[in-house]
Amino acid sequence: MKLVLLSGGSGKRLWPLSNDSRSKQFIRVNHSNEENDQMRFSMLQKVWKQIKKAGLQQSAVIAAGRGQQELLLTQLDQDVPLVLEPERRDTFPAIALACTYLQGVLNTAEDEVIVVMPVDVDVDDDYFAELRALANGLAHAEDNLALMGIQPSYPAEKYGYIIPVPDPCMQQSLRKVQRFIEKPPAAEAEKWIKHGALWNCGVFAFRLSYVLRILEQNGWPTSYEDLIAQYERLPQNSFDYEVVEKEKKISVKPFAGRWNDLGTWNEWTEQMKEPMYGKGYVSKDCLNTHVINELNIPVVALGITDAVIVASPDGILITDKAASTGLKQVVQTLSMPPMYKEALYGWYTILHLGEPMGEHGSVTKRVHMYAGKQMSDQKQDQRSELWTLIRGEAKVSIDGKRFTARAGDAIQIPPGSNHSIKAITAVDLIVIQIEMRDHNVAF
Repeated sequence: MKLVLLSGGSGKRLWPLSNDSRSKQFIRVNHSNEENDQMRFSMLQKVWKQIKKAGLQQSAVIAAGRGQQELLLTQLDQDVPLVLEPERRDTFPAIALACTYLQGVLNTAEDEVIVVMPVDVDVDDDYFAELRALANGLAHAEDNLALMGIQPSYPAEKYGYIIPVPDPCMQQSLRKVQRFIEKPPAAEAEKWIKHGALWNCGVFAFRLSYVLRILEQNGWPTSYEDLIAQYERLPQNSFDYEVVEKEKKISVKPFAGRWNDLGTWNEWTEQMKEPMYGKGYVSKDCLNTHVINELNIPVVALGITDAVIVASPDGILITDKAASTGLKQVVQTLSMPPMYKEALYGWYTILHLGEPMGEHGSVTKRVHMYAGKQMSDQKQDQRSELWTLIRGEAKVSIDGKRFTARAGDAIQIPPGSNHSIKAITAVDLIVIQIEMRDHNVAF
């Protein structure tokens, strides 16, 4: 068995913590009230820890867009195999590329069973034992494709449904699929649940040769290098649309354990241990209300019921929990660059975006660099920079000149110079960085 973890997401459903550079699997607010950012665990980190516990890390690869590479390496082991899409398309191209990587780079046998799962799920450890059972069941079956179906806990409208062929004895681990229902209204979903319908959770199992054969039949490359070069030729479709809905020899394995994709703030707050995360106060008469605050200013909630309040550098959200399901449509109308981003050296927040005036303009950032980490050597021809150290000490290099800087020092970086900075003390380094696009501006 090989495991492909799909790391996608557009960062709209959990705004303002998620954005175009930080999808929900990367948000570090799970199960912790620690102030130290390195002590918080994201969904991605939790799932990878469970994969290690299940002994599957040597069999796993992560399929993601190139824009997520640095964030993946920041949160996981540096040697985690990454299959990076040259451009974002959809789950079918991503899975196809991962399959050619498994064959061409990892030399995986064509009869090996591949299990694909989304990386952004909140599950217990038994989920991964069921993935093994799913792969084992398909290995001994005549089906081309097997899915995992979740026993519904309520008639959700946001999931597709799998309708298995009735099995009165319930003795088969894999049940034949009768049909699919795409995101029905709640009343219709409730009827289908009474007939044994399962949530489609995006878990697929197939033999490696199955996807390679689909590529061959459609005239697409099966070589990893060639497929990367011709990636734009692949249809921008989901794996469900391109493969699952067309397959006749298909089965499903029901799963009755805990499963949640935490796709809304309502669901996300259900797994929070405390009503307050970050700086602030929630009064005792706030019933079923949660506050998540990434800012360095307090947020106070008094007498509010069934609400979610989220504050981050990207914005502030105040919503009734039931209404949070409509957040994605609202956020799509907003146009603003991400104000928070993680990097290999730490993270930064944008404090101020100056008004652009032709080629002029400025950006002010608060850069948080972990102790011992370094911002790699870089060069900007079109802007000057001013670094002011707020905390810690750093080794600075500008065009080969090296020196030590301490809290209170201000360092000017002329345009076109090669420069780097490294945190050298036990405490994390904090720098206020001002970027100026006009070469002639003196600080």
